Amino acid sequence: MNALADLQIRSDWTQEEVEALFNQPFNDLMFRAQQVHRYYFDPNTVQTCTLLSIKTGACPEDCKFCAQSSRYNTGLSREKLIAIDEVVKKAQQAKENGATRFCMGAAWRGPHDRDLAVVVEMIREVKALGLETCVTLGMLTEEQTARLADAGLDFYNHNLDTSPEFYGEIVTTRIYDDRLQTLAHVRNAGIKVCSGGIVGMGEKSSDRASLLRQLARLPVHPESVPINLLMKVEGTPLGDIDDLDPFDFVRCIAVARILMPKAYVRLSAGRQNMTDEAQALAFMAGANSIFLGPTLLTTPNPDTHHDTQLFQRLGIGIEHRSVSLDEGEPGSHDDSLYYNAAG
Repeated sequence: MNALADLQIRSDWTQEEVEALFNQPFNDLMFRAQQVHRYYFDPNTVQTCTLLSIKTGACPEDCKFCAQSSRYNTGLSREKLIAIDEVVKKAQQAKENGATRFCMGAAWRGPHDRDLAVVVEMIREVKALGLETCVTLGMLTEEQTARLADAGLDFYNHNLDTSPEFYGEIVTTRIYDDRLQTLAHVRNAGIKVCSGGIVGMGEKSSDRASLLRQLARLPVHPESVPINLLMKVEGTPLGDIDDLDPFDFVRCIAVARILMPKAYVRLSAGRQNMTDEAQALAFMAGANSIFLGPTLLTTPNPDTHHDTQLFQRLGIGIEHRSVSLDEGEPGSHDDSLYYNAAG
C-alpha cells in the first residue's frame, strides 16, 4: 500500500478492504493509523467533552446493552427532563474543568415537540457559555431537526450501534434504516454529525468492519466518531457477555482513523475498565477525543483528576477549542512527522 493513499478521503470502501485493514499485523496497522493521524491532527492533543443525562430511564426501546431500557430491570431510577438552570450549572462546571463541548442525552425513542422546546432553550443557554453543543435524543423528523438547527446546535449524536448484519441481534424496536434516515436529516439541516457504535457485544470481527464501513461510506464522514466499548450492565441481556480483547478494541480505533481521516475519533464509553496502557495505545491508534467527568449518562467514567494525570504521563495536551475541519491545510500541525515516518 502506498502510504499517501491512506491520506485520501474516500466514501467507497469495500467490505473486503476494511476487513483487510483489521487483519493486518498489529504493528503495521498502528503505523498506518499514526501516519494518517499525524497528517491531519496534532498527535499530542485531545479534545475533551462532557456528557450529561438530561432525561434518564424509561426508554421504550429494547437495545440489549442499555441500562435505560424499560424492558430490563437494571435498578435505574427514572427521572424526568431536568431543569434548564441545572443544565447550565453542569455546563459551566464542565467548562471550568476544561471541556470544550457539552453533550446532552435523553432516553427517548424520539422527542415529543413539547420536550424539544425545552431542549432548544438548553442548547441556546449552553452555547451562550461559549461551549460547543451536542444532543442525542433518538430519532428525529425533518421538522424537529430544523428546530435544532435554528437553535444553533453544533452536533447531533446518533450512533449506528453495530453492523447492519448484526443489528437485529441487538435491537428489534427499530430498523437500521431508521438510524440512517435520522443522520440524513441531521446532515441536510446543516448540523454536524456525531455517529459511531459499540463493540464487544458478541459481534464478529467482520461486523466491526461493517459498522465502520457504514460510517465511512456516508456521503460526508461524521465529524465525530465515538467508539464505545460495551459497559456491561447487570440486568441487561449483555450483562455477562465475555470481554473483548483490548487489542481488538484498539484495532477498531486504528481502522476508524484510516477510514475517516478528518474525524475526531472519540475514545468513548468503557474507559473505566481499560488500563492506562490500553488507553495509551488507543491514542496512538488515532483517538483524539474523550469524555471528561465521572459519569457517562448512567455508567461510570474515569474522574477528571485521573485523566489529567494520564495526559501528563503521556505528554498529551487538551485542545482548548474545536478546530474547524475547513481551517488550514492537512498536515499543518507538523508535516515533517508524517513525511519522515513515511519515508
